[in-house]
Amino acid sequence: MQIHDQQFEIHISSDKINSKIGEIAARVNEDYADKNPLFLSILNGAFVFTADLYREISILSEVAFVKLKSYRDMETTGKVRELLGLEHNIFNRNIIIIEDIVDTGKTLNHIFEDFKALGAKSIEVLTLLHKPEANDHPLPLKYVGFEISNDFVAGYGMDYNGYGRNLKDIYKIVE
Repeated sequence: MQIHDQQFEIHISSDKINSKIGEIAARVNEDYADKNPLFLSILNGAFVFTADLYREISILSEVAFVKLKSYRDMETTGKVRELLGLEHNIFNRNIIIIEDIVDTGKTLNHIFEDFKALGAKSIEVLTLLHKPEANDHPLPLKYVGFEISNDFVAGYGMDYNGYGRNLKDIYKIVE
């Protein structure tokens, strides 16, 4: 599969993704029954995952979006900058951060610090993908869809230079 100027191969099929979403949603519905969590989706990468996951959530809850960026091309810039802020009051709220992928942990570390300062009751992370080998800022991840190697991936909301978000499967770069 050609995405922009790079070759990719299928890594995780849409069937496996959908099955995992059902499993995660069932756990969240049980764990957060009667807790009215606020799901906070990190844009742009997590928007597809969030939409599919949130349709499986049956408990009273809200969803919001924040846009942060720490990548350029296939490399992390090492800096997190807020591009679109949160408009919900999170004081004394149970927050579930939805990420497409956790690799270095820099973005999550930034969010955790901000939310602690804003008085969140609890903060948990729900991520579709986790790259343990790349994690420089370890934080507890309550819900993890798939642990993957440190390969660059695209598809299912994740992009390579803005392309590939619309693909139903997850692809990894061919070295």
